[in-house]
Amino acid sequence: MSLFRSVLWSDPLPAIKGKGVLLRVPQMADWSEWARLREESRAFLTPWEPAWPQDDLTRRAFRRRMRRYAREMHADLGYPFLIFRAADGVLVGGVTLNNVRRGVAQAANLGYWMGTPFAGSGHMTAALTALIPFAHGMLKLKRIEAACLPHNAASVRLLAKLGFTREGYAREYLCIAGEWQDHLLFAHLSADPVP
Repeated sequence: MSLFRSVLWSDPLPAIKGKGVLLRVPQMADWSEWARLREESRAFLTPWEPAWPQDDLTRRAFRRRMRRYAREMHADLGYPFLIFRAADGVLVGGVTLNNVRRGVAQAANLGYWMGTPFAGSGHMTAALTALIPFAHGMLKLKRIEAACLPHNAASVRLLAKLGFTREGYAREYLCIAGEWQDHLLFAHLSADPVP
């Protein structure tokens, strides 16, 4: 019964090519560039993300992150990708499919971030346009779910542009920037078009 089948990878996940971007699984060698971009973008990112652990940008914390990612991918629970500009290989952001649910759900949650210097450049649109067919096709996800803060106009526009449908409003849905905050809920189904 393919409906209930999990996707287990024995080989590394393939890189995903999009218009001007390349998505690939993070590697330990990415730590310094990742930490530099995240630090440079801290003020821009923290209003939209869970509170960062105090040691979040250290090499040791990144190593823990890599181990967690490996466990999640092996167990078919999550799939992280870093986004690189195709022209020069510069790291611009990241995207994750997490909380993968199989069985009768075949769904996952989408999370994403963009470094400050690259915000508004179209890289996230290109990355998600490439990721959505991979998620529905290779990962066999029926639903890709996304949540964003109601006042995050850029994310609301991005999700609408990518064909996500607003499905609801969740009160105190996630703890963002240290506070339980309401979120708009969106989903993209495998039958929905991708622009």
